[in-house]
Amino acid sequence: MTEVHNFGVDAISCHAWNRDRTEVAICPNNNEIQVHKRTSSGWKLLETLEEHHMTVMGIDWAPKTNRIVTCSADKNAYVWTQKEDGKWDQYPAWVLLRINRAATCVKWSPLENKFAVGSGGRVIAVCYFVSENNWWLCKHIKRPLRSTVTTVDWHPDNKVLVAGSTDYKVRVFSAFISDMEDAPGTTPWGHSNTLGTLLAEFPNTPNGGGWIHSVAFSPCGNKICWVAHNSSICVADATKGNAVVRLYTEHLPFLSCIWIGSNNIVAAGHSCMPMLYSVDDNGQIYFASKLDNTQKKEIAGLSAMRKFQSLDRQARNETNDNALDSVHQNTINCVRRVSDHEFSTSSLDGQLVVWDLKLLENSIAGLKIA
Repeated sequence: MTEVHNFGVDAISCHAWNRDRTEVAICPNNNEIQVHKRTSSGWKLLETLEEHHMTVMGIDWAPKTNRIVTCSADKNAYVWTQKEDGKWDQYPAWVLLRINRAATCVKWSPLENKFAVGSGGRVIAVCYFVSENNWWLCKHIKRPLRSTVTTVDWHPDNKVLVAGSTDYKVRVFSAFISDMEDAPGTTPWGHSNTLGTLLAEFPNTPNGGGWIHSVAFSPCGNKICWVAHNSSICVADATKGNAVVRLYTEHLPFLSCIWIGSNNIVAAGHSCMPMLYSVDDNGQIYFASKLDNTQKKEIAGLSAMRKFQSLDRQARNETNDNALDSVHQNTINCVRRVSDHEFSTSSLDGQLVVWDLKLLENSIAGLKIA
């Protein structure tokens, strides 16, 4: 049902997989990126990438070009390239972001010829490679952003971008770069030949709501889902006049969400376990299932060392606290799509877990994933 991986770190703030899932890049909640390779005996640390000098905020691994892009609170982004001998270039390509606040999130476009970086400076940098100068340049999307951009995602057509921010709004922009791309086609969200054109804007709630933590386009690109700090999950559908459906959940706030197919959403966050939500034919969101039916794992016979390690990872104060009824024992802050039927989660407990939806469907009574 699940694969639980430990890398000997206390916390994982973000992670990204390579194309065939034989390697994974993780950030152990500091300024480093660790690249681990799967071997017959477990995971082996290949390299530690250390160009950033403040906490790494985002990692994305391009499956086709095999490049890693990272961004950090140090206001920088780097593109890392793997050499023919399998080693990673220790002198990555610096990206000229031109921002004056932390870079908070990063995402490759579907064609992997550009990427978007959100920042605390109320700016989205859309970055592209200039071969004549052999470096990465960017163009800025500024208006009408009013606060920190916390999350970005790309439309499948490579020319439309969605972003969420701490001003409680989700916005869809044109991300067309005229210097390097053909004119954009029409999408249900509209189209524009000008970078930064606002195509749609959605408040988290009519009265504001909470910070937007994660946004995601559906595989077809017609829908957007997002999760926010008021424990809500929302879906906007461009084919229905940009209609928005909101569900206020009983759980702690979600920090990350992804689509599984066209009608299922996996969300996870402070409740320490992934949840499955579905969208019915009428566009309504409903709770489908918790995807973790783990039983308590701590027993009286734990060694003193393991007990203190458990306390440290879970930020507990007393040894008589009980472990959570979940695989993860602390906040899940990153959810990644692995394959058509698999996704992965990383957490502040230092674990990375791969979840198989087909096996979950068989093990959880009443669970049906369309």
